[in-house]
Amino acid sequence: MIDLTPLVRFGLVLVRTGVLVAFTPIFGSLFAPSMVKIGLAVTLAVVLAPVVALPGALTVTSLAIVVTREVAIGLALAMSVSLVVAVAELAGYLTGFQLGYSYASIIDPQTGVQNNTIATLYSSLALYVFFALDGHHVVIRALAASYRALPIGLGHIGPSLVPTVTQMLGLIFTEGVRLAAPVIVVLLVLELAIGLLTRAAPALNIFIIGYPLQLFVGLLTLAAVVRIVPAVTADAMQRALELAVRLAQAFR
Repeated sequence: MIDLTPLVRFGLVLVRTGVLVAFTPIFGSLFAPSMVKIGLAVTLAVVLAPVVALPGALTVTSLAIVVTREVAIGLALAMSVSLVVAVAELAGYLTGFQLGYSYASIIDPQTGVQNNTIATLYSSLALYVFFALDGHHVVIRALAASYRALPIGLGHIGPSLVPTVTQMLGLIFTEGVRLAAPVIVVLLVLELAIGLLTRAAPALNIFIIGYPLQLFVGLLTLAAVVRIVPAVTADAMQRALELAVRLAQAFR
């Protein structure tokens, strides 16, 4: 009779790495070939398997609990990159909406859904910065360290789960608004000025004058603001990784 224990143990290592690769934008992008993602997940599992502590004999029930916990930890680590992309995407969406670019949507290569052009630009810049700062190496090191801090086995859900998720959502909103604020504020002031001008000179056609002026000023502001995207992304990346590690530790 064939002993399937080594295969089951390798499968347990593969769960966390596979979930991380599948749900991390830099590794598991929607348009990345499936064979590439599978190969990367298996390669990471093969490299990590010799140094990962594995549990002893497991029943069917305990095995299901262990697999569920591994999936949760993998998802938590994948959130580190997803948060950075979400911050940039929210900022780009708010900026594009204010500029009137919400009418022109394209397919976002990261999510596979329609998004405005500025949101796609910002999310792509965030990923480029992530690679430039060796963020993919940081994620892989965090994965390896997670097996020491959170060994494969039974665990429980800690009380820090809900506060950490709340902080993650807060990070997306605060950093996204912070990144989009310059364009929003400038265009708001411009709209107020156009409104006052319209009241002073009702004969002016606001639709002919206002929108081209708003687009011109908005694009100039965007050209100045887009330079700070790498700095904000780098700051958000560090905080997102800390929150992702805390989220994973909630399943200790």
